[in-house]
This record gives sequence, C-alpha cells and structure tokens, in this order.
Amino acid sequence: MQQPCSYSAVLMGSPILLKLAQHDERLAHDVFRLIRQQENLFTVNRAGSQLMAINAAAGKHPVAVSASVFALIERAREVSLLPGCCFNFAIGPLVKRWKIGFKGDSVPPAHELKALLALTRPELVQLDKQQHTVFLPEAGMEIDLGAIAKGYIADRVRDFLHQQGCYCGLINLGGNLQTLDAPEGETSWAIGLQKPFGEPGALIATVAVSNKSVVTSGIYERYFELDGRCYHHILDPQTGYPLDNELLSVTVISDSSLDGDIFTTLLYGLGVEKGLALLADYPQIEAVFVTRKQQVVLATQQPFRLLDESYQVIDSTA
Repeated sequence: MQQPCSYSAVLMGSPILLKLAQHDERLAHDVFRLIRQQENLFTVNRAGSQLMAINAAAGKHPVAVSASVFALIERAREVSLLPGCCFNFAIGPLVKRWKIGFKGDSVPPAHELKALLALTRPELVQLDKQQHTVFLPEAGMEIDLGAIAKGYIADRVRDFLHQQGCYCGLINLGGNLQTLDAPEGETSWAIGLQKPFGEPGALIATVAVSNKSVVTSGIYERYFELDGRCYHHILDPQTGYPLDNELLSVTVISDSSLDGDIFTTLLYGLGVEKGLALLADYPQIEAVFVTRKQQVVLATQQPFRLLDESYQVIDSTA
C-alpha cells in the first residue's frame, strides 16, 4: 500500500501539513501559495492586509474590501449577534491588550477592560452590501477574524484540491484539519485528539473521518499563568476575561471547516449541557467535549477510539 506524501511549511504562525496520495511538488507549492494569498487578506499583523486597512480607518471612514473578505466579515457579524453568543469578531481590542500567547502578556486592570468592552460591540460594525465596504464607527475598534480565518482558508484549500482533480488528501492548518478521501486501502483518516496540557503528541483518543473537517479549540493552546491561575486565549466577550467553565477543549466534526471554527467557540462558551442542546438543532455538526473532570463527552457518530484510560467516555448519542 502506497503511503501518502507529506509536505510542510510554516504559515499563519503555525506549522502547516499537507498530505497527498501521490508525490506532486507543484500542487503542494500551489496549495501553500494559496494559503499565503488568503493569509494576506485576513491577517491583522501585516501591513497591506484588508483587515488592517479596516481597523486603521476606525472612526474615520468606510473601507472597500474584496467580495471574499466582505462575505467572511458578514458571516462573522451574523454569528456574533446570536443571543448569548461567545463568538465576537469585534473582540480585537481585548485580544490586543491581553496578548495571550505573545510577548508582554498580562492581566489588564478592571477599568481598562471596561473601557475596551465598549469598543467590542459587533452590532456597531456597519456593512454596505452594495459597495462592499466595512466601517468601524468608533476609534479604537478592531475586527479580528482569527477565530474563523483558518477554517475559511481550509475550505478554500479543499475546493482548490478538488478543482485540480485531487480527491485524496489531508490539510492541517495548525489545528484545523480538513480531510478528503482516505488513502488507498483505508476507509478513513485517524485524527488524534490532543491531551490538554500533555506532552506534544500525547493523545486522548482518535476519531476516524473522511471528507470531514476536524477543528479543536482548547484552553491549553495559548495561555499564561499568574499567581496559580491560568489565563487562556478564549475570551468571554461579556466580561473581557477568559471564559471559565468545566471544559478543557471542544472538537467539532463537520463538512465545513468554517462551521468547525464557529461551533468550537459557540460550544466552548455554552459548556457541555447547553452545548449538547444546541447540537440537537444542528444534526450536521458533531462534537467531542473534554472536561476538567477527565470526561470525554461524545456527540458524534464517527468511529472513536480511546487511547488514555485515565479519561471516562460518556456517549451522549447512546
């Protein structure tokens, strides 16, 4: 049986892995070029990006953007306005102040957070569908699409590979996995679920999928500790502080990686009980919750294999 060919690069601040059924240096090169092009549109860390232009014009004037950037911003605004939602694409000022995962991270004083929260109201962002413009009416407002850009890009890579006649493969955008058909002789890809705060490569379990996206969001990905407390990167848009509930991670299995990005944030904010209730309304979305009590709560029909016996599996679909 022929093993898939692997190609790697560092893009979007993460190691990127591409697996193809056959050796194709040119196709791999084109995939990485596509990722760079998309990253240049959505990053908030590079001069010249359309998102940077929007943020720089906050309180001044609307900015015209490409159709793809406008569509993603429109979707992000729509999700951010869902009642009680912990997804907020206008959370940029808070992310910038906390700097979690970057040099200079610190706990902001309460009065600073209160002032910044006033600049993170998604309903204030003005979109003009006719002109494809985006306007942030208050100086200091910032859009941050970091929570969904990888998912959007993973979907674009999948579509591109299909256009090129490639139907067997896998792309890992630093935590966003998009699978195509499984390798010859296999029925699925075995995707590992990282053990929270474990050693690199330490897995709780594997889930078997093909032609599905697998996206994990966890508090162990980016965090710092101060006075015995862990401050992670998943911020509560209501309080400005990191979300605090029973979860360590949420993995979402879906057809679209963009949906995976959106639902990991939604489900993490809701917690297990309310998260399972939400999933009842979205049968196309499946999930695996990992809790602080070392429970793995399954809301998926995909084949699941536990590797770490210190965790207890609870199958909510049984």
